[in-house]
Amino acid sequence: MATRTWAPPGGGPYDLERTLCVLARGPGDPAYRVAPDGSLWRASRTPQGPGTLRLTYDGGTVHGEAWGPGADWLLDRLPTLLGASDDPTGFTPRHRLVHASHRRNPGLRLARTGLVLESLIPSILEQKVTSDEAYRAWRLLLQRHGEPAPGPGPGLRVMPDPRAWALIPSWEWHRAGVDGRRSATIVRAARAAARLEEAASMDEADASARLQAVPGIGPWTAAETLQRTNGAADAVTTGDLHLPKIVGYALTGLRGTDDDGMLDLLAPYAGQRHRACRLILLSGVVPPRRAPRFSARDFSRI
Repeated sequence: MATRTWAPPGGGPYDLERTLCVLARGPGDPAYRVAPDGSLWRASRTPQGPGTLRLTYDGGTVHGEAWGPGADWLLDRLPTLLGASDDPTGFTPRHRLVHASHRRNPGLRLARTGLVLESLIPSILEQKVTSDEAYRAWRLLLQRHGEPAPGPGPGLRVMPDPRAWALIPSWEWHRAGVDGRRSATIVRAARAAARLEEAASMDEADASARLQAVPGIGPWTAAETLQRTNGAADAVTTGDLHLPKIVGYALTGLRGTDDDGMLDLLAPYAGQRHRACRLILLSGVVPPRRAPRFSARDFSRI
C-alpha cells in the first residue's frame, strides 16, 4: 500500500463525495464504492496497470491509500483527480437558483481522471437507453470480463483492458443487454485506445474532435466523457433527453426547452456551462413528470 495526502488550496470548503460522485455509474458500480465508514473506493486501469484507490476526508485533508501496479500513478495524480486544477473562483451565478445552489455547494470541484476509456465506454453504454439499462450493462460486463481489483477493496472490479474489450463475443454483449450499434462503437474505441487516451491532455475542442473521429461517438458522448476525464468546465451535454428540459424549467419555470433554448439560457456561463449544469442538477428542481418512464428493452432477446 502507498499513501498520499492532499489539502484543498486556500483552506476553503471541499466536498469529496459530490466532487467524485459523477464517476460512479449507478449504485452498483463494481468500480466505485462508498463504504459504510464514508470512505470512497475506486478501481481503475491506469497506464501502469490496475490500481485501487481509497479516499477519506477529515474536513481539512484528503487521505489517499492505493494498491496494485497502478498505485503510484493514481497517487501522483491524486490532486488533479480531486479538482486541484479546477478553478471555480471565476464562476459568477447569473440566476437566483444557480446562486442558491452555488452557495449551498461551496466545496464542489470538477474531477479530472485523465483516463479516457474509463469514462468513454460507460458513456457509450448510456447512449439511447435508460440509465438502469446502462448501469446493468456496465455492471455485468465488469463482473464477467473485468478482474478483481488489487488490495482490500469491497468487491471492486477493474474494467477490461482494450484488447479484452475488443474480444468480447457478440453473445456476451447481448447477455448484458447491449445492442450491436453500441458494442461495435466500444470495439472501435478499444482498437483506437492509444489515440483516444491522448485526448486527456488536449484542450476541450481538440479532445472532443479526437473522440468524435470514432464512428458512433457524437457530441453527447464526447461531452459526457470529457466532463470526467478532463474536468471540462464548459463541456455542456447536448442531445440529452432530459437535461434541456431540466435546465429550462429550473431557470425559467417553462417546460419543453430544447437544446437551442438550453444553450441560450447557458450563454451567460460561457466557459463554465458544465459547472452551471452541475449546480442546476444539484438544486433538485425538475419539471413535473407527465409521461410514463421509458421501459427497458431486452436486447438479449433480439
